[in-house]
This record gives sequence, C-alpha cells and structure tokens, in this order.
Amino acid sequence: MRSSFKSDDVEILLKDITGLVEPIGTSEREKLIQSGRHYSEMLPLEYSPSEKYMEAYRSALKTFSSLTADAIGSAAEKIYAKKGKNVVLVSLARAGIPIGILMKRYLDKKFGLNVKHYSISIIRGRGIDDNAMKYILKRHKPENIQFVDGWIGKGAILGELEKDVKKYGVSPELAVAADPANMTNLAGTHKDILIPSSCLNCTVSGLISRTFLRSDIIGKDDFHGAVYYGELKKYDLSNEFLENIEERFSFKKIYDDFSPKGKGIEEAKKIAEYFDVDDINFIKPGIGEATRVLLRRVPWKILIREEDKNNPMLEHILRLADEKNVNVEYFPLKNYMACGIIKKMADV
Repeated sequence: MRSSFKSDDVEILLKDITGLVEPIGTSEREKLIQSGRHYSEMLPLEYSPSEKYMEAYRSALKTFSSLTADAIGSAAEKIYAKKGKNVVLVSLARAGIPIGILMKRYLDKKFGLNVKHYSISIIRGRGIDDNAMKYILKRHKPENIQFVDGWIGKGAILGELEKDVKKYGVSPELAVAADPANMTNLAGTHKDILIPSSCLNCTVSGLISRTFLRSDIIGKDDFHGAVYYGELKKYDLSNEFLENIEERFSFKKIYDDFSPKGKGIEEAKKIAEYFDVDDINFIKPGIGEATRVLLRRVPWKILIREEDKNNPMLEHILRLADEKNVNVEYFPLKNYMACGIIKKMADV
C-alpha cells in the first residue's frame, strides 16, 4: 500500500484500491449505513477543512504536542516492560498508524530497538484481516505481537480484537495513547485528551483512506483495501505531525495515576438511554470519536461538560460543530470530555 509515511516507519498490509471505488457524500453514505449497508463497503468523501478549522488544528498541535508525546512515551514504556526487546508493533489502520510510528521511534531512541511495525485492518462487525495476520505470523512469534491504536472510545474495536485473535494465539491487549473508557492497562493515560492527529483525516494518516472490504474488489487472498489520495499531497501534514510529537519526547517514565470510575461503555449506555438512542453505535464518546462524527458522519448533537466550554482541548470540536450547524449541549460527562451522537436518518 502506498502512503506518504516512510517505508522504514511502517509496512502497511493493505491492498491499494485507488481508482476502483467512488467515494460517497456524507449524507448519502449515512443513509446507506443506517439502511443496513456495512460502512466498510463504502468510502467517505474526505472532508476539506476550512482555514479557521486548520487554525484550530495548528493551535491544538502547538498546545497539546507535549501531552500527546508523554502519553505515547508512557504507553511505549509499558509495552517494553511487558513485551521486551522482541516486540512487534501491529497498528490498526488508520488512526493507529501515526501512533504506532511514534511508539516505534520512541523505542528506538530510548532502548535502541529496531522494532518491526506493521499496520493492518480491523473492521467492526467484519473482524480482523486474516491474510494480514497470517503474513505477520509467518515472520514473527505470536507472543511478540502488540496491537496499537490511537485511543479507545467505548471499546468496540477492542471487543472485535478479543473475539478475533484467539485463534492466532495472540494477545488481544491493545496499547493506546489515551483510554478514557478504562479498558486497557497499556494506555499512556486514562484521561480523555486531545491527540491532534484525531482532528484530521487522510492528511495526517499518510494520505490513505479508512479501510475497505467488499467482495467484488477484495478477493479471498487479498488484504483489506484502502485508497491513496495522491491529489492531496500538497496538504499532507503526516510527517510534520510525527516530527512535532517526536521532538517533545522526554524519555522519562511518566506515571499517570488517574483512573476513571467504571467503564466507558456503561457511560455510553446511559447516554443512549437518556437521549432515547436505540443503537449504541450512534453514541461516540471521547474527543477523538466526537471529532470523527463531525468529520465523516451526520451528527445529531455534541455533548460537552459546561465547565469545559472554554477548554482549548475542545476548540476544534466547537469550531466544526459551528461550521456544520450542529447543536452543542451541556451534559455531566464523567469518563469523557466530549461525546458525539449520530443523527438517525429516518428523522431527517
């Protein structure tokens, strides 16, 4: 798979399907998803951010790079303590790729390890890419594999991992920068923090699309697919983001003793009940997930705590909500700083 990342940073185990799939507009795609079509069978049009929104991204990068670097470093320290020098990083495409690259660079600089880093697809409801797993397991021992993602929202992908990887003899434990859902021990922090890469789509993800799986294009021996957006090359910030975070690694062991009360999934269920949402998949808690709702779904409303209304960590979310005319409502969130709720298209 082509990408704008350096080849020694990551080996992306995806089939390049550039030119084979026509992206679909957000509203039409949302209607198809809600009428039963699986999200992995379509690709969204990539959102083109306004200059005001890009200002918010650049501000977030400047303000929260050190926080992100500390979280990634802390997670990498935990990975090293658990897996040792033979660890193999397997990031979940696409949000996990920049985080996996940064963990790889941290382990190299701190411990002198030349860690192998792959990226593969896992799709909610469809599972992990079996061909990609077989490819990796031909080359590495199952006990050395460590899955990596950017953050955990409510834990749906973690549930998919736990279900799927037993047959490979691989641990489903997921290492992430932030886990406000309180689902993994291999988290840099359990606080809901702004990871600046969550603010953008392909232009901070190596110019690749989210992953794709449809039988007319992805054969039984193929990896899951993705598109390379070469036409967006002049807007690409992927390597700039990596360098910005890497410069801020402190290489000190940082112990974040913050622990949320309870699991995020329980809070998500309470939000669904309160707002009479009958599909838990419409509830997207956490800064990263709320941002994704605004970037590539049709949002109904965004929830934030009233005391966070001027918090710079939420500036990009409030700016996007304003641009898209989405209602922002105050709600007493516990594990999370923000939550996106997807609009039921039957109500439109």
